[in-house]
Amino acid sequence: MEFGPHLLLATLEGAVGAAVLALTALGLSLVFGVMRVVNVAHGEFYMLGAVLAWVVATAVGGHPALGFVAALLIAPVVAAIIAAIADLTVLKRVDYDPEATIVATIGLLYIMQQAALMWYGPEARAVEPPFNHRLAIPWFEWGENGFEMYYPWGLSTTSYKLFVIAAALLILAGFLALMTKTKIGLVMRATQLDRDTATTFGIPVERVYALVFGLGAGLAALAAVLIVPITQAHYLMGHDPLLLSFIVVIISGLGSVRGTLVAALLIGMSDGIISVFFSPTLAKILATLLVALVLVFRPQGLYGKKPA
Repeated sequence: MEFGPHLLLATLEGAVGAAVLALTALGLSLVFGVMRVVNVAHGEFYMLGAVLAWVVATAVGGHPALGFVAALLIAPVVAAIIAAIADLTVLKRVDYDPEATIVATIGLLYIMQQAALMWYGPEARAVEPPFNHRLAIPWFEWGENGFEMYYPWGLSTTSYKLFVIAAALLILAGFLALMTKTKIGLVMRATQLDRDTATTFGIPVERVYALVFGLGAGLAALAAVLIVPITQAHYLMGHDPLLLSFIVVIISGLGSVRGTLVAALLIGMSDGIISVFFSPTLAKILATLLVALVLVFRPQGLYGKKPA
């Protein structure tokens, strides 16, 4: 395949990764921004969403679309409930102390990981996509009669991958509307700005924290449900999403939704393109190098504000 069509194919693959990463990183950024909590177990909620998607889809049976829709509705809700319970029973007990919450979420990480190993097993299992039609992608080149369209061999994608991109965009738009147009979003933003003032005005901060922690985990689980028909569910699959989400949050800046989306697009696209042309390991190395440069030259992140 020529370089141009090959680059287009790599860009499409990167767009799928960027869409899923945006959802995952947004959940981590929300928890980090509102609660000032470093959720080391965020990747395990991603893993939980994928595992639950397989369990639900297998239990429902029938047409793959039925199991997928059920997983899309059930898995994020279950992950969010588990996260909210963990917040109320663990993080609240340590009063959201930065060091203590890191240790607590590391413990939560291993508990969830080992529970998945015991209950789900070590095998990697796929969830059948609800639809997966192969779509040929046209390419245009200048010829004797102007631009001519043809279909290069191997230049194709699937309808499900395009669905993942579109679904992620709709979910992100819904999240932005939630944060900017609703009372719940206003309460979360008020709590993020000043916890003590929010408490003074009668906002139940501890309930808001449970909601935020659950919402962050639910977004990670939702991202996993979308991607698991392309990849496979495995009890160790939370490592890479956690690493890339931390990279996105560091680059974007603390609690910046717009920065998170921009950084997720940058990291997701570059990770996909570099992985196709070179190797996934090189993509991770370059992303880590970018984090180091941001920390050196702009510690508050690209969209973060300097401390007063």
